[in-house]
Formats: sequence, C-alpha cells, structure tokens
Amino acid sequence: MYAKLQRKLDVRLKEENKLTLEQSTTSTIDNNENCYNDINKKEKIKNLRSAIIKRFIDIVAGIIGLLLMIPITIFVLIANIVLENKLKIFFVQERIGKNGKIFKMYKYRTMLVNAEEILSKHIEAKDELGKEYLEHKKIKSDPRITKIGKFLRRTSLDEFPQFINVLKGEMSLVGPRPYLPMEKEDMGEYYDYIIQMKPGITGPWQVAGRNNLEFEDRLKLDKEYCNKRGNRRDIKILFKTITKVIKKEGAI
Repeated sequence: MYAKLQRKLDVRLKEENKLTLEQSTTSTIDNNENCYNDINKKEKIKNLRSAIIKRFIDIVAGIIGLLLMIPITIFVLIANIVLENKLKIFFVQERIGKNGKIFKMYKYRTMLVNAEEILSKHIEAKDELGKEYLEHKKIKSDPRITKIGKFLRRTSLDEFPQFINVLKGEMSLVGPRPYLPMEKEDMGEYYDYIIQMKPGITGPWQVAGRNNLEFEDRLKLDKEYCNKRGNRRDIKILFKTITKVIKKEGAI
C-alpha cells in the first residue's frame, strides 16, 4: 500500500517538474522574443530617422545645386558653341536605381554626340579600346571626350545636372555608384546589396580612388557602404569628396 502511494507521489512530482520546466522555457522564449522585438523596433526607428535626415540633406543640396547650375550651364553652353560648335550640352543615360528601377540620369555632355555608337563599334570589332572597356568598364584615354569635356570631368562640373535626379528622389547626394543596365550581369552577387539604396552623386568609390579603381574594387566598396550606411559616414564622404575635387585627384 505504501509502495503504491510512493509511486503515485513520484509520478505527480515528475509531472509538476515537467510543467514548471515548460513554463520556465516558455517564459524565457517570450522574454527573448520581447527583447528581440524591442531591438528590432529601435533599429527601425533609427533607420527611419537616418533616412529622413538623409532626404532632408538631399533636398537642401539639390536646391543649392540647381541654383549653381544656372551660371555653370551658361558657361558650358558658350564653351560648347565656341570650342565644339554644338548646342546640345546635356547627356541623358539610363542607370540602375534603388530596387533595380531604371531611371534617366543627367550630366553635362563631355563626349561626342555619337559616343555610345562609337563604343559599340569598338566592342563589336574587339579592338584594343573595346577590350579595355569590357575588362575595366572604362577607357583611360578615351578619344570620345571633347575639349570642354576634359575640363568638365577634371573639375567634376559634369556631375552637376545630377542634382535634378536628387530632387526627383532618384538619386542621393551620397550613395553607391549609378551603374549601367549593361553592367548588371557583371555586378554578380553585389547587385542585390547595391540596389538597396539610391545611387549617389558621390560615394565611397569617389574618395577611395575614383577612376583609378577597378570595377571589382568599386563593387566591393559599394557593398560595404550599403551594409554600413549612416549619416555620419555620408558627411565624412562629402568632405573627402570636396577635398578630392579641389585637388583634382582621380578625375579623368
């Protein structure tokens, strides 16, 4: 009789211990989930605040950039008429934007009007210029660049029309490089990281070497930037860009 009662007591104790353990485990999981949700919520708030500040800076910079464009455009127009006998001063080209959306990017024209057609012929002919572009995604001594174009590139003035893209919300003041649709395949695994953000007028590739960098190096820098984004880093890149432009480092 005593042995039977002892067995029932043991079984009951085991069930109570099991229930206590389950309750403890559930409580721990709930606490961990609540902690994770709190961290996730704080991260979302931080990212939202950062995005609002970034957009505010873009709008202010875009307005200032457009005002500066007025005298620059007049200068570029006169220079083109005198040196190139051309009135067409703007260049519009499709680029890959945020989430892979294609947009039209604006620049001052620095090349011959049929520059893209000339490049296609070099690529089809598989000559030295064509091979250089396919390998490096750029041509170091590009014969398509005009006289005024060399000056605009050396001073980075050719980038000013991109402030239009910034105000339209297609680009940002700082961001990854605006890649060409034809470069998508060559971007490989980097593509998914880079399209998480708007492309920038300047970015990590500008301050790290600009046109002296190989295509793969530019992709790596852009991926790192997208993973470690932040307003403080943007401000540092902006100041470094200004220094690079003044010193004319890395310009074509």
